[in-house]
Amino acid sequence: MLHLPFDHIRSNIADTAVAGSGSFSDYAIESRFRDEMFHGNGTLRSVAEKMGTALNNAKIEQLIQLQDGVRRRFLHEGITFTVIGQKDVTEQIIPIDCVPRILTASEWDHIDQGLRQRLHTLNLFLKDIYHEGRSLRDGIVPQDLVFGCPQYRMEMVGTKVPHDIYVSICGTDIVRTHDGFAVLEDNLRVPSGVSYMLSCRAAIKRAMPRLYRAHHVREVLPYPEQLYSQLASLVTWTQSPNIAILTPGQYNSAYYEHAFLAGEMGAELVEGRDLVVHDGMVFMRTVAGLKRVDVIYRRVDDDFIDPVTFRSDSLLGVPGLFHAYRVGNVVIANAPGTGVADDKALYAYVPDLIRYFLAEEPILSNVETYLCRTPEGLAYTLENLDNLVVKEVGGSGGYGMLVGPHASQKEKERFTERLRIDPTNFISQPTLALSRAACFIDGKLVPRHVDVRPFVLQGRTETWIAPGGLCRVALREGSLVVNSSQGGGCKDLWVINEEEECNAG
Repeated sequence: MLHLPFDHIRSNIADTAVAGSGSFSDYAIESRFRDEMFHGNGTLRSVAEKMGTALNNAKIEQLIQLQDGVRRRFLHEGITFTVIGQKDVTEQIIPIDCVPRILTASEWDHIDQGLRQRLHTLNLFLKDIYHEGRSLRDGIVPQDLVFGCPQYRMEMVGTKVPHDIYVSICGTDIVRTHDGFAVLEDNLRVPSGVSYMLSCRAAIKRAMPRLYRAHHVREVLPYPEQLYSQLASLVTWTQSPNIAILTPGQYNSAYYEHAFLAGEMGAELVEGRDLVVHDGMVFMRTVAGLKRVDVIYRRVDDDFIDPVTFRSDSLLGVPGLFHAYRVGNVVIANAPGTGVADDKALYAYVPDLIRYFLAEEPILSNVETYLCRTPEGLAYTLENLDNLVVKEVGGSGGYGMLVGPHASQKEKERFTERLRIDPTNFISQPTLALSRAACFIDGKLVPRHVDVRPFVLQGRTETWIAPGGLCRVALREGSLVVNSSQGGGCKDLWVINEEEECNAG
């Protein structure tokens, strides 16, 4: 445990940090990027005054000790992720940065309201495309985009989903520029990263307890309890449902998270071979016999959850699982077929869907997106490849994308060919001037680009959002790619209450 200087921060305001001095002597502010800690003139933002001053007053040796302490905690707990290289697959400890990113309660409440609006809309949209299809007939979303999406499941047409909650767990990526907060993408299929959020919080809370208390940080640690209760609320046939997390197994890149959540929730961690369907119900094999499972929080893609209904060669799923789901004897979260709503091409239509289903203006804006499936979008993308980020519509983890300003000529030529061959598989977006936050890297406090993935839980009647999120950071200098698989790391995100902050001063 390390106590950073804090006792006299308010009274000794002359020692307040300024970018380019003290521990921030290597900290460079660039006007094209919004800095989360400093104003453009190099003075601390009010929200970061306590943290910035404490860091500035600390000796470099103390900061090295702080960083080493949180890194060792991740190492000892085995908090890992998988990197898929050109030649091999390796498992690594996810890098953690010791300097929290701080948002005010009003900033967070804006994000919170926007996420609630967005998830409500996406659930309505999913219900619509698998039942009445009004939004398709009315031309809000092109029919071929939906029906041609690999994640669209004909088997879900007409299937009744418990309480019409197709998406129970959502992780939406939020970025910030000089224009404010915006949604970069929605993750609805099997959103990951919440274990990193919780582990970051535990590590930082332990490392700097006095600063944590002084900031009156909103808590994210109830997440496992909330996840359990929101999933349990979807069950109607028992008051004490049994919940299981279905994992592909220990070789999956997110297996650490599967095991972590099962332990924190008090849920069963199962593989497909541990479950059996009998008389239209799902049971888990135990030493005491079969035990009914009421909710399956699946971390397995649609294709592999049931070899009878989907891919017949799957060894990861449970034969007959979809039948049990369709007749209403088990809840699967998230529902099969939800992936059509987080397709990167569909993303461009979410603002229109909000207006269509809710008759409201979007609270959170989208990033400008060009659909290469249209002649205009393809032409624009090809003409401006140097300045755009090009993504596969079904891609994730930072794989299969081109960051134009940082790409080699050879990479751009290869993507040009791919775009011409299969334009429907790609979208493009402007290279965003992502905001930057202070990080301690190689013995120095320096700015790095960040985003955040908040986690939204939807139960029968309640929506709960953890007041924080997985704050991802591009650790490489100049990089805009925050994915851990592409050299990124994570840091804690503190949401603080301004009124309490002022009273504390």
